[in-house]
Amino acid sequence: MKRSALPFALGLALAAFAARAEEPATPSPTTIVSQNLDMQSTDDESVFLFTGLVLVRGTNISLSCDRLEAITIRDKKDIIRDKEKTSLGQVGKFKSLLATGRVRIEQGDRVATCGRAEVLPGEEKITLTEDPMVRDGESTVVGEKITLLRGERRAIVDKARITLPPIKDLGFSKDTPPPPAANAVAAPAAQPAPTPAPAAKPATPAKTK
Repeated sequence: MKRSALPFALGLALAAFAARAEEPATPSPTTIVSQNLDMQSTDDESVFLFTGLVLVRGTNISLSCDRLEAITIRDKKDIIRDKEKTSLGQVGKFKSLLATGRVRIEQGDRVATCGRAEVLPGEEKITLTEDPMVRDGESTVVGEKITLLRGERRAIVDKARITLPPIKDLGFSKDTPPPPAANAVAAPAAQPAPTPAPAAKPATPAKTK
């Protein structure tokens, strides 16, 4: 099978995975590698279908899946300018991305896995379904559906189950004595027992001459 590599500027789309705002990373080229690629294009839209061991690497993020469908749209000015050059024209901006089959997204310490991930760059929104799970350090979130809204720094989870780091035990140890009552009178200190006097020695009988 022929392997293909195609660079795209989809950092914004995949960065929607982050539910919280962070300092922007230095942009780097994004590359998609797959075993097969099928491209179709119209005057204003292009559809890219990647299948077979799909791997995406971009700015501070990586994504892997079995199938990735990416739809791009182009500005009218680009369409007019490119008509004289090629029928495919420029790639343009991403309208949507749909990853399916053993989806895994990694960004720093965060890892998301699911069976289906839909990314809408224009809405800064990503929806994870089919057994989605997001792990961030020691915290884990699972649910029926997880929706991340990066612009709002918001996450919506249907039927959520969250695992958080352990909380320090704030209770008393069973070996710790209870504190004295506020109005209790202190008991007098125990006095040491007196030392007993030595026993008297028996008198020695006088000797007779």
